[in-house]
Amino acid sequence: MRIVKNIFEPKASRILRILLLNPGRAWTIRELASEAQVAYGYVHAVVAALSQSGYVLRNQVNRLEMADPIRVLKRWAAYHQYDAVNTIVNYYTFEREVDRVIQTLRGKTTDYALTGLSGAWLMAPQVRPVAIDTYVRNEGEAKKLAEDLLLKLIPKEGNVRLVIPCDEGVFYRTQEIDGVRVVSNVQLYVDLLNHPMRGEEAAAPIMTLIEKAWSQALLEERSNV
Repeated sequence: MRIVKNIFEPKASRILRILLLNPGRAWTIRELASEAQVAYGYVHAVVAALSQSGYVLRNQVNRLEMADPIRVLKRWAAYHQYDAVNTIVNYYTFEREVDRVIQTLRGKTTDYALTGLSGAWLMAPQVRPVAIDTYVRNEGEAKKLAEDLLLKLIPKEGNVRLVIPCDEGVFYRTQEIDGVRVVSNVQLYVDLLNHPMRGEEAAAPIMTLIEKAWSQALLEERSNV
């Protein structure tokens, strides 16, 4: 039986996101493959690795459920190196107020989603960001957004970082806060934990939100039994 060696590799992480962002739901491999837009055989190999590690189990009707979601999320976040796996294009804005830069994203048609400290600032303000990090689909979308926001391309250390992700799964279950799009709380936590600028501190309240969602799902599941 084929088993994926690294359950945190980009394509495999699509499966993790689906399982972690749908608390209380049980899946078949075919459903996971359809939701993740990944080949059935590959999903089967990812699930085999998750089962072997004790992160996934089969319920009484042979459907897949997360066994220890918080532990696997923390392991994934500890493994993830945001700056290393993604392509980051640095820009500069003359606007000094981070909040104003964030609000200029309202209503933009570009496919973007805030992450890192700027995303966390909208979800659970803990650490005020000094730069904006946002995912965009590709270089074309990055250029379009940069033009819309009147950004200046610079070689490094920009105060606006447009991030082309290693895998488009980062856009799964994006959320909207006051008209601004942000990645899911799971993706936020993964991107934040190893961030050198107080990322662990900013990640803590995001984890609280995730744990609350899972606890609520378990309560609802028990009440339906």
